[in-house]
Amino acid sequence: MPELPEVETVRGGLAPVLEGHRLARVEARRPDLRFPFPENFVQTLTGATVLRLERRAKYLLARLDREDTLVMHLGMSGRFEIARAEGRATGLDRPGQFHYAPQPDPKHAHVVFETEAGARITYYDPRRFGYMALVNTATLALHPWFAGLGPEPLSDAFDAAQLKHAFEDRKQGPKTLLLDQRIVAGLGNIYVCEALHRARISPFKPAGRISRPRLARLVDDIKAVLGEAIAAGGSTLRDYAQADGALGYFQHRFRVYDRAGRPCPNAGCKGVIARKVQAGRSTFYCPVCQT
Repeated sequence: MPELPEVETVRGGLAPVLEGHRLARVEARRPDLRFPFPENFVQTLTGATVLRLERRAKYLLARLDREDTLVMHLGMSGRFEIARAEGRATGLDRPGQFHYAPQPDPKHAHVVFETEAGARITYYDPRRFGYMALVNTATLALHPWFAGLGPEPLSDAFDAAQLKHAFEDRKQGPKTLLLDQRIVAGLGNIYVCEALHRARISPFKPAGRISRPRLARLVDDIKAVLGEAIAAGGSTLRDYAQADGALGYFQHRFRVYDRAGRPCPNAGCKGVIARKVQAGRSTFYCPVCQT
C-alpha cells in the first residue's frame, strides 16, 4: 500500500491539473470500488471546481466549491494517470533517473475526470481496494476516517513532547505504536523501519522507557526520511506509480527495509540487518546499534 510520501507525490502531480479547475465531465465506469460510490457521485462532481487538493494521512482531499470534499484513497493498487489536450502530462518535473511504469490496462480504468482546461485524469485500480467518497466539508474532521487521526508527521504538532505523552507507560515497541494512526497519521511500515534505524532505537524497546532526547532525534529522523522520500518521488512497491507514470526512486536509498542479511550502514557499526515479524508486519533493524 502506498505510504505518506507516495500519496503526497501523487497529490503534487495532480494539483497543477486539478486545483482551480472546473470538472467538465466525470465518468464512473462501475458502481463501486472497495465501497459503492455515493449516490449522485457523478452529478455532484460534474461542474464543480476543485479549490484545493490536500492530503490527510494517506487520503487525498479535493476541496470543492460545493458543500462536499471528494475523499480518495489509493488502496493497494490505485493509480492516477494524467493526459492533457496536447498529450500526456508529466505531472512533476523529475530527473531522468526514473523508470516509467507500463501503460495501465484500460479495463482497470474505473473513474475519469475531465476539466474545462482539457486535462483528463483517469483512476486505475486493478485490485479495487481504493475508494472514493463525498463527505460534507464542514463535518469532514468528524468523519470516522478522520476523527481519530493523530497529527501529521511533517507538522509542528508532531514533536518530542507529543510523542513522549503518547508513549508514556507503554510497553509496546515504538515500531508498533508509530503505526497506530491515532498516535501519528500516515506513517507506514517502510518509513518507520528507516527512521528507527537512523535514530538507533530498537523497534522492540518498551516505548515508555525511551528518553525524551532520543524521541526528539526520532521525530527529526521521521521528518527527514519522509522529506527525502517525497523529494525522491516515493518508493516503487508492487503497483505504485506517480501520476506521471514515473516509478519512485527512494527504494534505492533504503538503509534497512528489505535488506536482511546485509551489513548495517550506520557508521562504526559491524552489525547485520535482521528481519523479524512484529504485529504481523516485517520489521527490519540492526540488532547491534539499535538499542
